[in-house]
Amino acid sequence: MGAGKFFGLLLVAAAVVFGVARWIDNGYVFFAGYVVLQYIVLATAWNILGGYTGYVNFGIGAFFALGAYSTVVLHKLTSLPIPVMMLVGGLAAGIVGLGTGYLTLRLRGAFFSIATLALAVVVQTLITNWDFVGGSRGAYVLRPRVAPLIGGDYIQYLFLLMLGLMVVILAVARGIERSRLGYGFAAIRDDEGAAEASGVPTLRLKLFATALSGGFMGMAGAPLPYYVTYLDPASGFSLSYAVNSIAMPLIGGTATWLGPVIGAVLLGTLQQVISVTISSAVNLLIVGLMLVGFVIVAPNGIMGLLQARKGRR
Repeated sequence: MGAGKFFGLLLVAAAVVFGVARWIDNGYVFFAGYVVLQYIVLATAWNILGGYTGYVNFGIGAFFALGAYSTVVLHKLTSLPIPVMMLVGGLAAGIVGLGTGYLTLRLRGAFFSIATLALAVVVQTLITNWDFVGGSRGAYVLRPRVAPLIGGDYIQYLFLLMLGLMVVILAVARGIERSRLGYGFAAIRDDEGAAEASGVPTLRLKLFATALSGGFMGMAGAPLPYYVTYLDPASGFSLSYAVNSIAMPLIGGTATWLGPVIGAVLLGTLQQVISVTISSAVNLLIVGLMLVGFVIVAPNGIMGLLQARKGRR
């Protein structure tokens, strides 16, 4: 299937999802659906660097929060529409990702992962001490009551924006898989030394993957202040974003665009159901148990399990 046809199918699927959600006419469907879509974007963004290139990134919270706090800054200074704020947030996170990659991508394995974790701590410390965005007190962002263009509740508009971002990142992820860029990423993941000896521009590709991954994470975080209406460092840098963004591709399957989608839909939907029926405090426990279970039963995720069964047949 060509890239254009695949993008068209994604648009049709997104239109069906939005139409069904409006037909159900339940505010919670949009409220919970936004979270699931957000995790699809985050999981796919993490997979660009962690799955395709093989560099495990623990700094998801930093890139996500950069997008969110970029919106807080723009909300106080301007009256730009949210789509523009998402682009600015993605650009800010992408630039930080590029700089971080330039400084740390000469490190490999666990050393790179520790460096990204340190980045999250540094960014959180800076935000906590920045009074303009609320600092440790947090900041309020009042959203309009009526959504532009589509009418109805504003959460529906945020849902539509995240749905559109999901379409874009899935098209990009699948395009990477089937391009020379994806083959270069795979060569780095399999054996970086051999790839470099063969003439693959490893540092350039890693910098691109880091910037692209960070940029999409920032775009996913940009609408957050309008979604929660109150943003503080505890919510912007929540551990659940980092844990879920890593667990979902691992459960669904890395190195494929469909794996993070399966993991995010499965785990994200389960978490929303548990939050309503039991308690949101159980969410990370469920993630841990599922991750341990899949590491034992299906170490390559659901997609790896399906491909193994197909190969045996």
